[in-house]
Amino acid sequence: MYLGVNVDHIATVRQARGTSYPDPVEAANAAANAGAHGITVHLREDRRHIQDQDVWRMREEQPLPLNLEMGNTPEIVDIALKVKPDEVCLVPEKREELTTEGGLDVVGNYAALQSSCSRFRDAGLAVSLFIDPDPRQLDAAASLEVPMIELHTGTFCERKGAEREACLQELISGAKQAHDAGMQVNAGHGLNVENLEALFPVPHLHTLNIGHSIVARALMLGMHAAVHEMLTLMRGYRP
Repeated sequence: MYLGVNVDHIATVRQARGTSYPDPVEAANAAANAGAHGITVHLREDRRHIQDQDVWRMREEQPLPLNLEMGNTPEIVDIALKVKPDEVCLVPEKREELTTEGGLDVVGNYAALQSSCSRFRDAGLAVSLFIDPDPRQLDAAASLEVPMIELHTGTFCERKGAEREACLQELISGAKQAHDAGMQVNAGHGLNVENLEALFPVPHLHTLNIGHSIVARALMLGMHAAVHEMLTLMRGYRP
């Protein structure tokens, strides 16, 4: 299992004061030195944290594969086609939300997603869809012929007891369905050192994209230690 580190919230701290620091590219390089396998950034339409120049610099100045999270909007699609990250992950996006609140509605936005996925495919970019473990959404993703999906783990992380167990069973079923359809299974949102092991019954997990909790731990421990801590936990995964 691989770790993609999302460094958006390094930029959140920077934007709070409008300074040039802390630098998310420097954070990405520190994550790479600690053993991370990829870097994720979300270029939001409102540019609340990551800025356009950050994305370009991520592509040029850090060594790991770059995963660009993005809403399916014309402006951001055009930027992705110019930057050419290793992977684009299409996510739902609302200006009023604090963070992504759920999975992409692939069924309801099928035509628009089909157009963008086709453009990305023609440009040689790998496409992932950030979705809930819903059979209808997974079927729609498979019909778009995307090579991978990212299962939304936020609800699972928020729940406790029987409700978390129900979410876990949905993730297990969703991972099996995606894998059987030939899609790589990634996962992310809300994962931290306290809840990560509870996710381990989910099969076929390839990459976990984790940001907020690693950045929060890095404030106390440093980026190298925070990434190493997560990687150590991940080594216990036995699919």
